[in-house]
Amino acid sequence: MATKIRLQRHGRKGYAYYHIVVADSRAPRDGKFIERLGSYNPNTNPATIDLNFERALYWVQTGAQPTDTTNNILSREGVLMKNHLLGGVKKGAFTLEDAETKFEAWKQGKESAINAIRSNVKDVARDAVKKQLDVEKAYTKAKEEEIAKKQAELRVVEAAAKAEAIAKAAPVVEAKVEAAVEVEAAPAVEAAVEAAPEKEAPAAE
Repeated sequence: MATKIRLQRHGRKGYAYYHIVVADSRAPRDGKFIERLGSYNPNTNPATIDLNFERALYWVQTGAQPTDTTNNILSREGVLMKNHLLGGVKKGAFTLEDAETKFEAWKQGKESAINAIRSNVKDVARDAVKKQLDVEKAYTKAKEEEIAKKQAELRVVEAAAKAEAIAKAAPVVEAKVEAAVEVEAAPAVEAAVEAAPEKEAPAAE
């Protein structure tokens, strides 16, 4: 029976994750499988991989063919590297201890590279947040300056309108004051006229 190591889709629309399975090459993608080897979640950065290393190595050694994506996953996790080294041991190119030493050195280098990627992702995310914050601060400052400018212009317009209203109202106020003064002074004038002695008529000759 020809077997394949492939991905089996799970999750929801827009957020898919996958089980890494060994299945008959004739079986449907999401159908029955022989064994589940782990999971693969591409939604994180970097992608999250949970793999049963020993069982994956076993199936590779027994001839299971990985698909393109699972081949990349197995390469990243070191399954293919370990299989290659064990092949060298079988051919007598080096001992099992040498193979283990080489694999551990490769694994440490791979982990360092992955940690560097994670650190870089964090730095990029931090810089993106800082840039976004700076943009928001600049926008807020510009908006506040625009509002202050409009308020200053509005105060100038209001002051001009008040001055114009006062200028227009001044003649009317003066006329009312004069009229009020005349009304108040009228009784006093009449009393003075009545109190003044009448001029005597000249005597007839």
